[in-house]
Amino acid sequence: MPERKKDAYVAHARYIHYSPYKLRPIADVIRGKDVMYALNWLTTCATKRVSPLKKVLESAVANAKHLNEISAQRLIVQEIRVDQGPMFRYFKPGAMGRANVYRRRFSHISVVLAPIRNIKEA
Repeated sequence: MPERKKDAYVAHARYIHYSPYKLRPIADVIRGKDVMYALNWLTTCATKRVSPLKKVLESAVANAKHLNEISAQRLIVQEIRVDQGPMFRYFKPGAMGRANVYRRRFSHISVVLAPIRNIKEA
C-alpha cells in the first residue's frame, strides 16, 4: 500500500452488501474528480448501488472538515478502492438432485481525499 501524506483524509466502509464487481465501475467514474462533482454525480445517478459510495465519500469530507476545516470545494478524490470482502456461500437445490453453490459477495470501500493544490505552489 502506498504511503499517504499528512494532508490526506480517509474513510472506510466494510462489509457492504454489494458485490465489488458492481461497485467498481461507479468508483472508476469519480476517481480523480473533485468532491463536489463526485457528490453531485452520485446524487443524480439512478441506481441504489451508489448509496454506500456516497456515504463513504461524505464521511471522508466530514473528516476533512473536522480535522482541518477544509470545505468540500477544495478537495479531490485522490484514491477510491473497492476491495473484495468475505464471501457468504450457501447451497440451493439444483437439477437432478444436485446442490448448486451460490456466493453472496461483500465489499470493503476506502476513500482518500486530498486538498486541491494551486498550480503556482507546484
